[in-house]
Amino acid sequence: MKTHGSFHNTALEKSSIAELAAGQKTRLHGLLQQLSENRFYKARFKAAGIKSSDLGKVSLEDLPFLTKADLVADQARAAPFGSNLSFPLAHYCRYHQTSGSTGSPLRWLDTRESWEWMLGNWSWIYASAGVTPKDRICFAFSFGPFLGFWTAFESAVRYGALCFPAGGLSTSARLRFILDNGITVVCCTPTYALRMAEVAEEEKINIALSPVRLLLVAGEPGGSVPQTRSRIEEAWGARCVDHYGMTEVGPACFECEKNRGRLHVIDPEYIAECVDPKTGKPVADGESGELILTNLGRSGSPAIRYRTGDLVKLSRRSPCECGRSFVALDGGILGRVDDMLVVRGINVYPSAIEDVVRRFADIAEFRVEVRQQRSMTELKVSIEGCGPDTAATAKQLCAEFQRVFSLRIPVEVVGTGTLPRFEMKAKRWIRVRED
Repeated sequence: MKTHGSFHNTALEKSSIAELAAGQKTRLHGLLQQLSENRFYKARFKAAGIKSSDLGKVSLEDLPFLTKADLVADQARAAPFGSNLSFPLAHYCRYHQTSGSTGSPLRWLDTRESWEWMLGNWSWIYASAGVTPKDRICFAFSFGPFLGFWTAFESAVRYGALCFPAGGLSTSARLRFILDNGITVVCCTPTYALRMAEVAEEEKINIALSPVRLLLVAGEPGGSVPQTRSRIEEAWGARCVDHYGMTEVGPACFECEKNRGRLHVIDPEYIAECVDPKTGKPVADGESGELILTNLGRSGSPAIRYRTGDLVKLSRRSPCECGRSFVALDGGILGRVDDMLVVRGINVYPSAIEDVVRRFADIAEFRVEVRQQRSMTELKVSIEGCGPDTAATAKQLCAEFQRVFSLRIPVEVVGTGTLPRFEMKAKRWIRVRED
């Protein structure tokens, strides 16, 4: 395989923490010195009291945090693309935008060099998952302006695998497409992996006997939720592997092959931090906090100290059982900062609720209603059954919620086909305010 810049490098996986930190520091200072024409960062650094002459020696902690709100405001002021552009517009060849699931979509431009850097990061994801050039990879989603689709596809092409775009097809047609073409790897969201399994059962297709050996999932926490992962693997008779990235920062993490649900940050290309979402202060190793990422190779439109809004438990224990010294996210993405709820004094994460629900094979789909009643937060879970006695399953689920969370969470049974199905990120949490 021909290498392109930062493509997967086994030698870097064996680097020590000190070597990785030294490399990150050098890359960071090199990146900062490339931003002399970037109006967005020039204004931010000036506001933070950082002189241009200091950019070759400044510490990461001295640089201001970056938020999505900062980027949205910048694009409103300098429409349509904002001012986070390090080069003249003619240097940019790629346009993408976020899904808009947490607010206004962000537009993002990339130069050819930044694009190559992101394709290189995807090669780390493929290599760690055991993908080889002999694989046939199906991309089970409709291609749009979302960055993850295109980086995954183009990197797989460069990796040498045979690639099958499956946009514009129904779920039933995609299943036939996968079987007819002898697909061995499927890229999709965890929710859609389960949806395809549901349709396969309805149509009496035994996908567990298909050549598919690997499902590479992302877009929501499900890939690192043990019960969701187990359910996908049982239905498909294949391994389910998680990874993580964002339009704003690029492909950033891959799942450890020795520790299921543990995501390694691609340390040679990113600097990861974990802070208290309220104070912005670093949290202790292994404690829950907000993931902060700085990408080191996307000089055309970089994200420096970006507050991802994702809750993680960042671990620096080294080396991992896999032999890498890379920083890791234990349990993957726990949820969004805004999604963590305090219900009668108990912290409840969406991923924890999903893990409990997925323990019940008779639950086809679910939805969580969050009601804010003055100062109290209450939950109600609606389930759609696929077994002989959904009412009994609902009682068992209530009991399991009580056992796991020490909370009474009401469970409502709804009719078959009532709850929505999702191809992209699932929207299962509905907020209702009652004053």
